[in-house]
Amino acid sequence: MSISKTRQKLVEVARELFARNGLEATTMNDIAINSGKGRRTLYTYFRNKEEVYQAVIESELERLSDRLDEVSNMDAEPEQKVLTLIYMHLNMIRETVARNGTLRAEFFRNIWMVEKVRRKFDEEERAILCRVLEEGIARAKFRIDNVNLMADIIHYSIKGLEVPYIYDRLGEGLTEADTRPIVMGIVRRALGMNPQLT
Repeated sequence: MSISKTRQKLVEVARELFARNGLEATTMNDIAINSGKGRRTLYTYFRNKEEVYQAVIESELERLSDRLDEVSNMDAEPEQKVLTLIYMHLNMIRETVARNGTLRAEFFRNIWMVEKVRRKFDEEERAILCRVLEEGIARAKFRIDNVNLMADIIHYSIKGLEVPYIYDRLGEGLTEADTRPIVMGIVRRALGMNPQLT
């Protein structure tokens, strides 16, 4: 097994154990045994459990980043890409938290660590947003004075919606289909478009 595949296996096993048992109840020995690797192999890649946890968060964020990159490259109008990026981000964060069971509480309890690990992802997401916004300007769709500032505003707005979205407190009683036209209207106005256009 290659070095990257071994590390990937250790991270995935750790994620499953953290999700099932929680961070505190999972030991380095548990990760080594459940991955079929020795403790020596585990310690070759990670000095301690906190490093393993950080790698788990990075792995989850890489999944999200890959999906956002796919959206930015799809064949669609720029405003549709912005809308899809918003919902992709929120849905992937909710899915990530849901699939990590017991680890969910740890994500929120250790938010400072999650934020530290998220920096790289946040930069990648803002770069993706900038590309889509620049595409909209180039196609004479968007009227934006400052692409970087608009990317920051969109990024931090989405980030601020994560917790209420995860707990279904955002637009209670509304389906995603109900909210999409409303959110599209907000996106169109923010990007200097006519909100009524289809």
